[in-house]
Amino acid sequence: MYTTLISVAQLRALQAEGAPLLVFDCTSDLMNPPLGPQQYREAHIPRAVFADLNEHLSDKTGADAASGGRHPLPSREKLAIWLSSVGLANDMQAVVYDRNGANYCGRLWWMLKWAGHDAVAVLDGGLQAWQAAGGAVASGEEPSHFQTNFTLGPPLRRLATTAEVLAGLGRHTIVDARATPRFKGEVEPLDPVAGHIPGALNRPFQGNLGPDGRFKAAEQLRAEYEQLLAGRDPASVVHHCGSGVSAVPNLIAMELAGLGQAALYAGSWSEWCADPARPVEKG
Repeated sequence: MYTTLISVAQLRALQAEGAPLLVFDCTSDLMNPPLGPQQYREAHIPRAVFADLNEHLSDKTGADAASGGRHPLPSREKLAIWLSSVGLANDMQAVVYDRNGANYCGRLWWMLKWAGHDAVAVLDGGLQAWQAAGGAVASGEEPSHFQTNFTLGPPLRRLATTAEVLAGLGRHTIVDARATPRFKGEVEPLDPVAGHIPGALNRPFQGNLGPDGRFKAAEQLRAEYEQLLAGRDPASVVHHCGSGVSAVPNLIAMELAGLGQAALYAGSWSEWCADPARPVEKG
């Protein structure tokens, strides 16, 4: 069972042995939402299911959404219905990938953990690594997978709420994955307020990957996060970003580094700044 990362070679081995497996393509583009589905149709790993950030990995209409912000988490129950509809069973290994530096597939990795499904791994290096290794790609839409009955288990990762983050200011270690100019409040292309949660640390999510697009070695990640935390307890960390998507590579990186399972504030900055009564820092 693969629970954090899986290499192209390991994925190919699972495919060759006919292991129970479902691959998800999570390609997306925040600034141009139609681009993700278009890129999937142009090229994807054969038999991969498309997981649309806005349609499948968010719930922008439901009253039972599990978080606020620009990409509200669907409820666990709604997630289970979708997973069943695309053919994920509880005994399957799930593999998630994108072509965006693990920015979007991390969202589904975390959601599956939150649904109680531990056997989910990010394809290290994404579609680029698959193609560089000579992996075949398919185009167009994929035929429907069999309907399954995915059953929720106890959550394996912790979802932090706005109320918890607010009450924990000064105790929690907030790690913000947004680009530094956004963190400092110099620019804000997506949300109505610029700045960051008071006391937050800045770790842009791209810093977890090496030049080859794969996650850095565990030892390097550990050194970098220990420098960032500067003696703070890793167990106190709550990760966030703009809308609960790009924070997840930081969460994965800390796990790879052996620093434990931190919480995710999925509502993130977009939910935090929606209420002018909540404090904001700049700089």
